Amino acid sequence: MKVIGFNFTKISVEKLKESGGDFKIKTGIEVPEINQVKENILKGNEELIEAKFIYSVNYTPDIAKVELEGGIVFSLEPKLAKQILKDWKKKKLNEDFKYALFNIISRKSSLKALELEDEMNLPLHISMPSFKKPQNE
Repeated sequence: MKVIGFNFTKISVEKLKESGGDFKIKTGIEVPEINQVKENILKGNEELIEAKFIYSVNYTPDIAKVELEGGIVFSLEPKLAKQILKDWKKKKLNEDFKYALFNIISRKSSLKALELEDEMNLPLHISMPSFKKPQNE
C-alpha cells in the first residue's frame, strides 16, 4: 500500500471566545467515504482508492473548533482494494488499512492544526516538548 496523494479540501478554524477556566480538548477522525478512483494513472496491476476524511479538534465548552477535510489516494493490490471496498459497503474497515489510514490522517492533520492553533492563539491540542532548568542536587 502506497500513498499516492494527500490534500486538504477544507480548512476551518473558529475561535468563539477566550479560553478561561476549565476546558477540554477532543480530537476526532471521521471517514465518511471510500471510493475506487476510476482514472488509473499507474502502469501495472495496482488499483487506486480514495478515502475522504474529517479531522476535528474541539475545545469545549464552545471555545473553539478546528476542522480539516480532505482526501488520501492509495495504490493497492487489486485483491486488497476489492476487499476494502466490499468491507466499506458494510461500513467496516480492514484493521491494517484502518490504522494506516488513521495514522496518516493524524500525522498530516495534527501538524496543520498546530499551525492554525498557534495563529489563533489557542492552546495546542498536543503538548510540545519543553526544557526545564535542572534542579540543584
